[in-house]
Amino acid sequence: MKTVFEKSNGVDGITLTDRIVNLNFIAPALLRTEPIGLPQLSELDVLRHYKELSDRNFCIEKGFYPLGSCTMKYNPKVNELLASLEAFTNLHPLSDDADCQGVLELMFKLGEALKKITGMDAVTLQPAAGAHGELTGMMIIKKYFEVKGKNRKKVIIPDSAHGTNPASAHLCGFEIVPVKSNDKGQVDIEELKSLLDDDVAAIMMTNPNTLGIFEENVLEISKLMHENGSLLYYDGANFNAIMGYTNPKLMGFDVVHLNLHKTFSTPHGGGGPGAGPVCVVEKLKDFLPAPVIDYDAEKYFRNYNIRHSIGSVKGFYGNFSVLIKAYAYILMMGNNLKEASENAVLNANYLKEKLKSAYILPYDEPCMHEFVLSGEKQKQENGVSTLNIAKALMDENTHPPTVYFPLIVHEAIMIEPTESETKEVLDNFVDIMLKIAQEAKTNPEKLVSAPHTTPVKRLDETLAARQPDLNFKQ
Repeated sequence: MKTVFEKSNGVDGITLTDRIVNLNFIAPALLRTEPIGLPQLSELDVLRHYKELSDRNFCIEKGFYPLGSCTMKYNPKVNELLASLEAFTNLHPLSDDADCQGVLELMFKLGEALKKITGMDAVTLQPAAGAHGELTGMMIIKKYFEVKGKNRKKVIIPDSAHGTNPASAHLCGFEIVPVKSNDKGQVDIEELKSLLDDDVAAIMMTNPNTLGIFEENVLEISKLMHENGSLLYYDGANFNAIMGYTNPKLMGFDVVHLNLHKTFSTPHGGGGPGAGPVCVVEKLKDFLPAPVIDYDAEKYFRNYNIRHSIGSVKGFYGNFSVLIKAYAYILMMGNNLKEASENAVLNANYLKEKLKSAYILPYDEPCMHEFVLSGEKQKQENGVSTLNIAKALMDENTHPPTVYFPLIVHEAIMIEPTESETKEVLDNFVDIMLKIAQEAKTNPEKLVSAPHTTPVKRLDETLAARQPDLNFKQ
């Protein structure tokens, strides 16, 4: 080693390549002999390049995000700060319970808070997303009937349900039975009655539903299902509308999943991470994934002794950093969780009343946290589709709401303002939507070719979906 560093062809020092070859660290055939050809840019040039790229991204800090169906509320930065504390980020997931009492205490207390908010009796924090929570809940329901010695094969799902509902039930081997909505946008009770038999395991419902309408007959539905020996599953995607006013237990539900990124202000999108805790009534607690977090008056611990557990559904114990953020939000809000729902409902009804004169309102009912308009009028009269309206919103620094969902509304425009937005933001959105409605009459060609100001203009979405180009080209 000493001779390698002392001399190299009479020149003090030695090149890195020579040093590696002499040490037999890398085979000579694998060593680069030509310069790599990297761009010769200063650090400042590189920073400006990536800053410009980041400025092209749309985010809730940049503009209004009335997505609809997926509550995109503001994520307080204090949550991120707390989740990044070294005591959390440096703790190994294989640590013994005795060495991570603080972490277990946080998860236990978060679970207790979610139980109180939902009215349920037991909880798992393992599921990594809302759809994962759905799957976990349906696995619990399936195992419940298996233990009872009953092979119930059907799950009833409203025709306005989130697409993940039938997918989750089908993955568990259930047959999907749709139930139609009535003229008020709610479950048709008489049709539901006609679908009930000994094969029905459960009904999956969102309340308020995907039209933003509260199911006023939910107690009757619960009574019908339970008299049939069936269970009720609550999709918690729209839970942001009811916090502090009611809960799934009062409505008669047996299983509920919560989207922490929707209701409890953890980051949303980008593929995760997420969290979809599942809460259940007493008779189902022995079916939860193992382990659950328990407390025995002396210590917090991971309890694997779950009699009929469906088994673990996530490595280690869920996405812990997301759980921290949700717990921080709940502690920070306290009783103001009720006020959050109040403002979400107020904002949605305000927008609905302001916009229903310019767009079709298929269900003119008091809404909860969201509502659904239709662009059918603009399409039929001026050839401006809902997709064109959504693209035009991009030119106004506003993220388009969910469109073409739920499927029972033609040319659907699903709008959810959340409680995070001020009246000034809502009024600006109203002005934009009214402007677009007017332009649909006076200048439809502009809308059909929108967006005009974004870095990427109109794409051929059908071609992109059917023939995705996944090859990287320089």
